[in-house]
Amino acid sequence: MTSPRYVIVNGDDFGFSHGVNEGIIQAHTEGILTSTSLMVAGEAVDEAVDLAKQHPSLGVGLHVVLGCGKAVLPPEQIPHLVDEQGQFPDNPAQAGWRYYFNQAARRELHQEIEAQLQCFLATGLSLSHVDGHLHHHANPAVLNVLMALAPKYNIPIIRLPYEELTYTLKADSQGWLAKGLGWSVFRLLRRHGERVLSVQGIRYAERVYGLLQSGAVTESYLMRLIPQIQANVVELYAHPAIAYPHEPINGPEGAGERELAALLSPPVKAQLQASGFQLTNYPELIASAAF
Repeated sequence: MTSPRYVIVNGDDFGFSHGVNEGIIQAHTEGILTSTSLMVAGEAVDEAVDLAKQHPSLGVGLHVVLGCGKAVLPPEQIPHLVDEQGQFPDNPAQAGWRYYFNQAARRELHQEIEAQLQCFLATGLSLSHVDGHLHHHANPAVLNVLMALAPKYNIPIIRLPYEELTYTLKADSQGWLAKGLGWSVFRLLRRHGERVLSVQGIRYAERVYGLLQSGAVTESYLMRLIPQIQANVVELYAHPAIAYPHEPINGPEGAGERELAALLSPPVKAQLQASGFQLTNYPELIASAAF
C-alpha cells in the first residue's frame, strides 16, 4: 500500500508589504499555496492579519525576524541586537555569529523572540508553525530560545530546512558552489535541530525545499524537482509577491513575480498530483493524525 503524501506550500514574509500580501493571497486563492509566515513588525502586518482572517483555510505561522528587518522591542531594551532605529543587522553571517557568541545578545534574544510570539498571539490567529527570516531560527542559540518558549506558547512545528543537494542541482545547476556550501551548513544545523526538537516532541517536515533555490523557485525548477522527491511530508516555500514602484522588495528584482507565477502554474499543480501529493497546511496535517 502506498503511503499518503502531503505537501505544505508556504509563502514567507507575510506582512512585509502590500505587494507581498497580495501575492500570497493570490497564490492561496488561485494556486497551490496553503500556508504563510507572518512578520509581526512588517510594514503591512495589519493588512496581512485582516487578510488571514478573511481566508481561514490559510495556515499562518510566525516568521521570526532577527536580521534584515525591524524589532518589536524598543532599541534601548535590546541594544546588542539592533541599531538606534531598531533595525537588525543586514549581514546574516555577522548577526548569526553575534547571537551565538555574545552572551548579552543571547539574553536579549529571549526577550525579543518572546515579544514577537506575544505580538502574534495578540492578532487572534492560531499559531500554525514557527520559522525564521533568513533562517536565523536554525542558529543553535536562537533555537534554544524557541525551545525554552515552546511550552508556554504551544509551538507545534518548527521549520528545519533540509533538501537533497543532488535534486536541486539536477533541477537547476546554476550557483552550484554556493548551493553546495549552503547545503553543508544547513545539513549540520538540521542534525542539531532534529535532536533538540525531538526532546520536546516538536514536529518538523521530512524535507523542506526552497533554501538552495531562494529567489528562483520558478515553474521550470519545480517541474524538475517534484518528480525527484521521495519524502512523504514535505514543505515547499517561496516568496511570491507583486512589485509596486513605491514599495521595497523582499528579494531579487522580479523574483516575487516569478515565484508567484510558479505557485499559480497549472502544470506545477498537476505535477504534484501526479506525484501523489495532497496539498495541506500544518494544522490540517496535525488534525488528520497523519503527522
